[in-house]
Amino acid sequence: MPRTKKKSQESEIKELWHLEHKDMTKDGIKESFGSSLQYGLAKDKFTATSHDNFMALSMSLRDRLVERWIQTQQRYHKKNLKRVYYLSLEFLIGRLLGNYILNLGLWDQTQKALEEFGLDLEKVRNEEVDAGLGNGGLGRLAACFLDSMATLDIPAHGYGIRYDYGIFNQKIINGYQVESPDEWLKHGNPWEFARPEYAQKIKFYGNTNMYHDKQGRLCVEWVNTQDVIAMPYDTPVPGFQNDVVNTLRLWSAKSSEEFDLQYFNDGDYEHAVYDKMFSENISKVLYPNDATSMGRELRLKQEYFFTAASIADIIRRFKEDNAIFKNFPNKATIQLNDTHPALAIVEFIRILIDEEQMDWNTAWDLTVRTFAYTNHTVMPEALECWPVPTFEKLLPRHMQLIYEINDRFLKELAAEYPGDPDRLRRMSIIEEGNPKKVRMAFLAIIGSHSVNGVSELHTTLLREQLFKDFYEVFPEKFNNKTNGISHRRWLIKSNPPLTRLINEAIGENWEKDLYDLEKLIP
Repeated sequence: MPRTKKKSQESEIKELWHLEHKDMTKDGIKESFGSSLQYGLAKDKFTATSHDNFMALSMSLRDRLVERWIQTQQRYHKKNLKRVYYLSLEFLIGRLLGNYILNLGLWDQTQKALEEFGLDLEKVRNEEVDAGLGNGGLGRLAACFLDSMATLDIPAHGYGIRYDYGIFNQKIINGYQVESPDEWLKHGNPWEFARPEYAQKIKFYGNTNMYHDKQGRLCVEWVNTQDVIAMPYDTPVPGFQNDVVNTLRLWSAKSSEEFDLQYFNDGDYEHAVYDKMFSENISKVLYPNDATSMGRELRLKQEYFFTAASIADIIRRFKEDNAIFKNFPNKATIQLNDTHPALAIVEFIRILIDEEQMDWNTAWDLTVRTFAYTNHTVMPEALECWPVPTFEKLLPRHMQLIYEINDRFLKELAAEYPGDPDRLRRMSIIEEGNPKKVRMAFLAIIGSHSVNGVSELHTTLLREQLFKDFYEVFPEKFNNKTNGISHRRWLIKSNPPLTRLINEAIGENWEKDLYDLEKLIP
């Protein structure tokens, strides 16, 4: 082959490769940034603010994420893969721009592209507001798990609440903490995508009607409810340099009616929008103050709101690819991050019995095989217990189902431990008192196939002290999962010089497999 022809073919291949991978180059990012600034934000270099630069870069990165996101979800759907659903009242995801750049493997390219605009990546990154959707370890763990599952190519979805106000802003005035609202959404969020087509109607209050159908089967209707719309917002969760992008779906509360036109026309403007404001309080604040009965009711509302919306969404997705409900545990595992989402167990069995018309034994078997529970604390005062009257008022059908679950469980227990009423009292989901209370941790243990602590010592304390009675009955359920951190965020991203030093010593495989750090020991 003549040398010039060979050279021509090589340049064609090189040009084709460059076109296919242009989005991963400095020039590709530079072009996207300029286009986003001009066409996405209607700005140029003379009018762009620091926040505009952050938004333009975010839009550039987002384009690259979305392509991989769609491909990933199509693959899960086509292969009908089993999914992990992680339910958590908190996701402390923090600031995402740097995390996305790192996971896409575009740090150097992005830095160089911005330099050609006279911009500094660190300054642009600092324009992002922290998404304070968690309170500490529980929420950060949830965010780290999502990152790890995407990196391991595990089909996973996170579910939580899109709080209007996250962790409070703190100031110290005259030696005292003064709290102010954390308006993290004030300037918009470039990473989320509203999905109104998947909105869910969530019921509260009302009453139940029991009747027998034509086949003589006992049926229950939950009627006269007050309804709230759960609006989903999706955030991409990319794995580390593997083109996998999973989903975090957060629910926002919307009123089922914007305002009452009759009240408005009568001049009662405050009453006209009361229902809207009252409904949307559900997703206003992370952990509303529960010192009052209204505050406690709002917190229980939050927990049911997001678990009911998530369970409806999970079942919808299952039905897209599967016809037989008995296969559900083979296609879905639902992990409860602490007791906050434990109502998901009751909501799931409510749907199986009231809507899918399953018999109790089949429905309960599917429930236990589907759910798993992570316990985060050994302090009895931190384990959620809800007053029965509050439960009956807010979720009347669920209270009936909890009584049924408890009754069946205690009958099995009495058969296994005859003449031991004290054990039944200790292990009952319903704690006797004035008022009676629902022990959510006990519900989570009974309704799950796996119960884990978050360190070896913690799990030992669960087995030997806090849940000793349950461990004696269900030893096979208890296991340990020692929590770590996402070292990509807390080492690779936060300390590039140390990362380079480690890479020089042992190579780069530790970036995906942390056990490789053992190679540093010699």
